[in-house]
Amino acid sequence: MLKTGIAQIKDYIKQLDSRQQYRLIPQLLEDERTSVRNIGKQLQNKLKRETQEFERINRMKEMEKGLRRKGFSLIAGIDEAGRGPLAGPVAAAAVVLPDGFCVPGVNDSKKLSPQRREELYQRIVEESLDYGVGMVDNIEIDRINILNATYRAAGIAVEKLKKYPDCLLLDAIRLPGYSCYQKSVIKGDQKCLSIAAASIVAKVTRDRYMLKLHQCYPQYNFEQNKGYGTREHIKAIMEHGPSPVHRNTFIQNIRR
Repeated sequence: MLKTGIAQIKDYIKQLDSRQQYRLIPQLLEDERTSVRNIGKQLQNKLKRETQEFERINRMKEMEKGLRRKGFSLIAGIDEAGRGPLAGPVAAAAVVLPDGFCVPGVNDSKKLSPQRREELYQRIVEESLDYGVGMVDNIEIDRINILNATYRAAGIAVEKLKKYPDCLLLDAIRLPGYSCYQKSVIKGDQKCLSIAAASIVAKVTRDRYMLKLHQCYPQYNFEQNKGYGTREHIKAIMEHGPSPVHRNTFIQNIRR
């Protein structure tokens, strides 16, 4: 195969899975043709990136592994999206991942592009053992404050799980009213795989909802700003006044 033309070599490699491709690297790197050696270097770099990502994912699973060794079996990662925006709900997700879950790219949702979040969202909801999502609207946020609204959204997400978890992993908070074991992890969406997965589910769910609100209130451009206080969004509030989905306690200093 390696004595054929460059185009044929590339076509052949495309038909192979990753493991089969990597077996060809030594042959490619020893080829007398520079273009073929370059293909080998590209595969070598790809292997390095995938190995690094696999190692990162495994590091993010250490907390769950340690908890399983202690006897916990249903470990739910919890995270929220939308605490800071001027409009729309706060969302929270609870995700229970299987022990063998290893999807490249799962990370703090803020570090991912919208397209990548959507792709990972599908993998997470398809491969998780269980997941639940809760949302609390702007009216309730104004009534009970954003922290309590976040707790409520997280509680709704947990209650939507098919089985009650015996352990909750949370990003820098503790959930009042739950007797099961809880572990609060600072920057948990960067350190713990199930929390990172929950951050993606919460973010995608809320972003999709904000797209629906954009259809009702296009003047605020929720499609782009997702309710956050961008300069354009603040200008729109000053020009049009607040909508029914704005958080009044968040926009008290913005005057029309």
